[in-house]
Amino acid sequence: MKFPKCFIKATNQFTTNEKFVAAPYYRKVFTIDTAAEAQIKIAACGFYKLFINGEDITKGALAPYISNPDDIVYEDDYTVNLNKGKNVIGVMLGNGFVNNLGGHIWDFDKAVFRSAPHFALQLTCGDLCIESDSSFKTAPSAITFDDYRFGEHYNANLAIDGWNTVDFDDSAWDNALVAATPRGEIRVCEAEPIKIQKELKPVSITKLDDGYLYDFGQNCAGVCRLTVKGEKDQRIELRHGELLIDGKMDIEYIWFPRNNDGKNWPFDKQYVHNDIYTCCGEGVETYTPSFTYHGFQYVTVTGITEQQATPELLTYLVMNSDLKMCGGFTTSDKTLAALQDMTLRSDLANFYYFPTDCPQREKNGWTADAALSAEQMLLKFDSSTSNREWIRNICKAQDTKGALPGIVPTGGWGFSWGNGPAWDCALAYLPYFNYKYRGDKQIILESTPAFIKYLHYLTTRNNENGLLSFGLGDWCHVGERYGKIKAPLVVTDTIMAIDIADKMAAMFDIVNQKAQADFARTIAKQYRDAFRAHLIDFNTMTVEGACQTCQAMAIFYNVFTEDEKPAAMTRLLDFIKSSDEHIDCGVLGARVIFHVLSQFGYSDLALKMIARPDFPSYGYIVELGLNTLWERFTKEPVDSMNHHFWGDITAWFVKVLAGIDYNPSFDDLNRVDIKPHIVNDLNDAAAYYDSNFGRIEASWAKSDGKVTLNVTVPDGMTGVISPQNNYRFADGSIEKPLASGEYTLINA
Repeated sequence: MKFPKCFIKATNQFTTNEKFVAAPYYRKVFTIDTAAEAQIKIAACGFYKLFINGEDITKGALAPYISNPDDIVYEDDYTVNLNKGKNVIGVMLGNGFVNNLGGHIWDFDKAVFRSAPHFALQLTCGDLCIESDSSFKTAPSAITFDDYRFGEHYNANLAIDGWNTVDFDDSAWDNALVAATPRGEIRVCEAEPIKIQKELKPVSITKLDDGYLYDFGQNCAGVCRLTVKGEKDQRIELRHGELLIDGKMDIEYIWFPRNNDGKNWPFDKQYVHNDIYTCCGEGVETYTPSFTYHGFQYVTVTGITEQQATPELLTYLVMNSDLKMCGGFTTSDKTLAALQDMTLRSDLANFYYFPTDCPQREKNGWTADAALSAEQMLLKFDSSTSNREWIRNICKAQDTKGALPGIVPTGGWGFSWGNGPAWDCALAYLPYFNYKYRGDKQIILESTPAFIKYLHYLTTRNNENGLLSFGLGDWCHVGERYGKIKAPLVVTDTIMAIDIADKMAAMFDIVNQKAQADFARTIAKQYRDAFRAHLIDFNTMTVEGACQTCQAMAIFYNVFTEDEKPAAMTRLLDFIKSSDEHIDCGVLGARVIFHVLSQFGYSDLALKMIARPDFPSYGYIVELGLNTLWERFTKEPVDSMNHHFWGDITAWFVKVLAGIDYNPSFDDLNRVDIKPHIVNDLNDAAAYYDSNFGRIEASWAKSDGKVTLNVTVPDGMTGVISPQNNYRFADGSIEKPLASGEYTLINA
C-alpha cells in the first residue's frame, strides 16, 4: 500500500512570538477480531510521540529526525501487538524543525516550509489498513509551548488523563484537518535514534536570591526530569546553562543578544533554555520535556520552596544518538586522560542524529565542525549510518550551481556567509572516513553526483590566478575573541579544494568510476599548480601568510613535494619557536599540525604543545577544571563551552601515541600498521579500535629503561609493527610483520 496517503494537522495556526499554539494530541480507535501483529508507518513534519493503547512506543527523543522538510521528510516504521477488540492509536506532535521559533538568527522564521506541524500514519494488520485522515480526533495537549532551541512549557492543569487509552471519550474533540503533502522526499530514517544514555543527580544545590542552582558536575546534553509535590498553579522554571559568572548564569553568554532588536531579544531572553512547569497540585507530579533538549551543566530553578529544593527534584537525563562505541584511548597521564574524556563528552553532547556545533546556543549542523571531527569520531564510535543519513541531507541542500550551505539542515541561510571549501569539505570528508574506517561504499555511490557538481562549482569561483578565496577560513584562531586570523583565506581555501578533489578522486577509484576520478585529479592538479605558482616562496619554502596553519596545511595536504617537505618543516618549526612552542592557529591548522610534527619525528614537541598547562593550550582548559572542549582558545570562556571541532587530538592519541594506523592507504580495509610513538613525557598509552574484522589493540608502557608493547589483531589482518621516536625491537630490528604478541622495545 502506498504511503503516505494523507498528512493531517490540528490547526492552521502555528506558534509565534505573539501567540503560542499548544502541541496537539491525536487519537484513532479501531477494532480487530483477534489479537494480532501490526505494522505502523509514521512520517512527521515536526517531532512526534507515538502511543498504542496508552503505551509510548516512540523510538527515542526528537523523532523522526531533524531535517528540512522541503528536502527530506522522515518516516519511522514499527511493529506492534494489538489486542482483540478495541485498540487506539495516539500521537502527540511538537513543532520540531517545521516551526523553529528559536532559529530566527539563521532565518528559520522565514523558511518557506514553516507551518503548523503535521504527520501521516498508516497501520496495517492483515486486510485492515488505517490511514491518517480527517477522522482522527484532535485536541490541545498540556504542552502549551515547545521549541527545538528554546524549551518547553507544560501546564499540568490542562493535562487530559487517559487521552491515549481505548475507553477515553473523545466526542468533544475536533476532527483533524487535511494538510498539504510536504515537498520533500519521504524516506525511512536509518540514523540511530536519540536515547537516554545515563541519569545524573546533582552534585550540589546552592541557594540564590531568586531560586536554587543545581550543579550536575558534567556538561552534557539532554533534559531534566522534574519530580515535585507542588501546589496548584505553582510555576516552576528551569533555566539551563553551562557556565557561571559570579555564581549565576548569564543568558547573554549562552545566546545571541540582539541589542537593537526590540522584537526578538526580549522574547529570547525570557524563553531561551527555559522549561516551565505549572503544577496541578495533585500528589507527586513528574514531568519530562518531550520536544526540546538543552546543553548544560547547571540549572537555575525558580518558583520552588526550600523544602522542595532537594536532590530528588531534578534528574539529568543525558541523551545523544545511540551510537555503538568502537574505539578508545587510555593513559595514566591525567591531562591526556582528561582531554580524551572531554572530547568524548563534547562529541556525544553534539551528536543528535548528526554532529552539531554546540548543544546549547545553536544546535546547527555546521559542516566544518563535522568534517574536522569526522575521523576522531569514527575512531570512538560507529557513526557511519548516521553520517550516511546526514550526507543525504547535505546533497539535497546543494543548490543548482553546486554550492553548499554552511549549515544543514537550513531553510536557505548559509549560502552567502558561513560556507566555502573549508566548510564544504564535509561533502568529501564524511564519505571518505566512512569508507576508510567502516568500508561504506554506499555513501560514496550516493554522493558521487554531488561530488562532480561541487567540483564544477569550485572552478566557477576561481580568481584570476586560478585560486579560491570565499567563505570562512582558519576559524577561531587562538587568542582574543574574533581576533585576527593569520592564515590568508586564499591559502586555506585553495588547499582545502586540493584535498577535497584528492579525496573525491580516491573515492571514485573505490567505486570504479575512472573518468570521474581522472576529472577530480585534474581539478586537484590545477589548484595545486596554481598554489605553487603564486603562494609559496621557494627560496625559503614559506607559504604565503608565514604562520603555523599555512605551513602545516601545505605539508599535510602535499602541496609541497616529498623532497621539499624537510625544508618546509624547518620553517614550520621556526613559526612554532616564535610562539614559544604554543599553538598559534585556528581549527584548520590545529586539525593537522600535530600529525605533521609526528610525521617528521617531533611527537615530543606536539605533545608539549597539547598538554602544557599555560595559555594557549589544551592543557590550559584542563587546568581550569572544565569537562568539555571550548569553541575558542581564549583565557576566559567567551562562547560555547561544548564544541568538538578541536577534538582531533584524540585521533592523534590513537594513531600516533598508541600507534594504531588503520587502513593507511585508504584502499585496504584488512590492513593496520602499529607505529607507536614512544614520547619522553608519557609513561604509557593504550588504544583499541573495533574494525569490521575484529578488535585491534595496541598498548605500551615504560619500565626499567625498556618499553613493553602489546599488540592484538584479528587473524589474517596484514600490516607491520614499527616503533617510532628512535625506538626499535630488542633484537635491533625496526620493523616486524603484523602479529599479535608482546614485544620489548629499546631506545636506539
